[in-house]
Amino acid sequence: MTDAVDTGPRRAGLATLFGRPNVGKSTLVNALVGEKVSIVTPKPQTTRHRIVGVVTRDDLQIGLVDTPGLHGGHGHVLNRVMNDAALGSLEGVDAVVLVVEAGRWDEGDDRALARVRATGLPAGLVVNKVDRIRRKEQLLPFIQECTARHDFAFVVPLSAERGDNLAPLVEELGKLMPAGEFLFPEDEYTDRNLRFLAAEAVREKLMMHLRQELPYAVTVEIESFEETPRGPRISAVIWVAREAHKRIVIGEGGAMLKRVGRGARLDLKHRLQAAVDLRLWVKVREDWYDDEAAVRSLGH
Repeated sequence: MTDAVDTGPRRAGLATLFGRPNVGKSTLVNALVGEKVSIVTPKPQTTRHRIVGVVTRDDLQIGLVDTPGLHGGHGHVLNRVMNDAALGSLEGVDAVVLVVEAGRWDEGDDRALARVRATGLPAGLVVNKVDRIRRKEQLLPFIQECTARHDFAFVVPLSAERGDNLAPLVEELGKLMPAGEFLFPEDEYTDRNLRFLAAEAVREKLMMHLRQELPYAVTVEIESFEETPRGPRISAVIWVAREAHKRIVIGEGGAMLKRVGRGARLDLKHRLQAAVDLRLWVKVREDWYDDEAAVRSLGH
């Protein structure tokens, strides 16, 4: 009879991914989790909510807190709420990961680092998008400049988009997680429900297809989500801030709305492995993004 192998105590905790907009935090969460937790577009400030992606490896579980990018200025109520969500994500966690873009450090990174430093939490540094550095000899001096700004617990250069060098980040974060039981069921990959994921799928397609500033003036609300034997039946409202925006979102002959609906439907079908009946309406709520009550009531 052989003795059972002692794998040691479980470790579990929360780590916030923090940084300025468009450094790849959501792409990194998705890559680490192996599922689409957060929507991703080339436009900054795509992420509007605090979302947790769950990584479970043997006796280790890490809840990765994805956040809106911290940005300067005050702007509209929605911008302030997004900044509040980003800053709130630094509370009640075990570690912070400052995510920066390889070869670029600006005042937005200074602002984010100041917030990270103020927490007093163990903080790691991820240098993302290293695949975009053409002259690789420039990477080491950049990393040295970054590490001179703070005593980071670890530094991991990687490419979230390509999935390169992710394992060392999980290993380093695991060292910072406290001993304890898992915080989420082992088969769960996010703290968000299907209604939220459906709304975000629609908003992602709107962000991708609409031009200039219009994507930031729209939001999506799920009116109904019904499970049927054939798959989910979803009704969603796309809220816009102007009557003129409504015409653009619908498009000539409904072309834009059809394109958005088709893309979101295919995305959800792939994610849920089931047929999805998705129906979209467009409604106007004047300047909703600058109205505290409207912003809160629409789920932000």
